[in-house]
Formats: sequence, C-alpha cells, structure tokens
Amino acid sequence: MIIGSLALAAAGAFAGASLYVNFVEQPARLALSDDALIKEWEPSDHRGFIVLAGLAAIAALFGFIAYRELNDLRWALGALVMLASWPYTYLAIVPLNNRILGLIGADAAHEARKVIDLWGKLEIGLTAIGVAGLLIFIWAAG
Repeated sequence: MIIGSLALAAAGAFAGASLYVNFVEQPARLALSDDALIKEWEPSDHRGFIVLAGLAAIAALFGFIAYRELNDLRWALGALVMLASWPYTYLAIVPLNNRILGLIGADAAHEARKVIDLWGKLEIGLTAIGVAGLLIFIWAAG
C-alpha cells in the first residue's frame, strides 16, 4: 500500500501546486506592470511546466504500480486522470505559451497580458484534473 500512498502524495502535490499557480501566482503576476509581467512569465512558466508534468508522471506511475499490485481499477483510473494533464497541456496550454512567447519577442507586452490572462483561465483545467485524480486516489486508498 506504500505505492498507493506515494501516488496519492504525488497527486496531492500536483493539485496543490496547480492551486498555487491559479490562486496565488497568477493574480500576483497580473498585478505587475506589462514589462514586469512578461519578464516574470517566461521563467515561471518553464519551471511550472516541469514541476507539474513531473508530478503528473510520478502520480500516474505509482497509480499504475498500485493497480498492478492491488488489482484495483480505481488506481488505474486515477493514473489515467493524472496522465490526462499531459494532452490537456499540449492541446490547450502549449499553443498559448507559444503565442505569448511570440508576443514577448515582438515587444507586444499589452497584447501578451491579455493572452496570459486567458492562459490562467485554462490553467484551472489542470487544477480540475489534479483534484479529480487526487479524489480518485483517495477513494482507492479508502
């Protein structure tokens, strides 16, 4: 059951980090001036991407191992939900990241602010995925 606990912990870390991005970092970022906003966004986004992608992969890996050990489909379901963050990020968020980077390169800070605001709204989807995976793992561990 240790593996299940690790899946649960990684999913909890993913959900917590995602909640932090949505309800702490993004509002603080949007309170900055346009120039400060674009200077902050790029390094923050790259680091956040690595952390969230890594936590999702770890949660999924441990979830699949728990499924194999316990033969309980709830662990596999939680793992699949956590993995859903990858295609969601690729399809919904990465195109905006590329658009923002293009605007930053073109010195269009005011336009970048609008896209970063939309980006933040789409990040709420990652939070929903993380919370859903976490709840499924809690159910499985129950």
